[in-house]
Amino acid sequence: MRITSIELAGSTDDGMALPRAFARISRKDGSDYIDVTIMLPAGERTHHVQANDEDDQWSMAECLLDQLEGRTGPNSDINDYYRELQRFAD
Repeated sequence: MRITSIELAGSTDDGMALPRAFARISRKDGSDYIDVTIMLPAGERTHHVQANDEDDQWSMAECLLDQLEGRTGPNSDINDYYRELQRFAD
């Protein structure tokens, strides 16, 4: 089995029907990059994360926590997103 993409939903604030944001993590065959598309009400933005760079992946995990949850957090919270990115790493 091979996972080709993962979609994540952020948290919902009180009174919100939908999560604050969504993200799609994927990697094309042969690509050196993990593509992370963050979907916000204002639009989408795609980030290209080095598949062989743990620091780049950690930085993206911090960004995902901020965008999807609306906050920064301890390493344990960042690690949840980092593990998802690691599924697509070298």
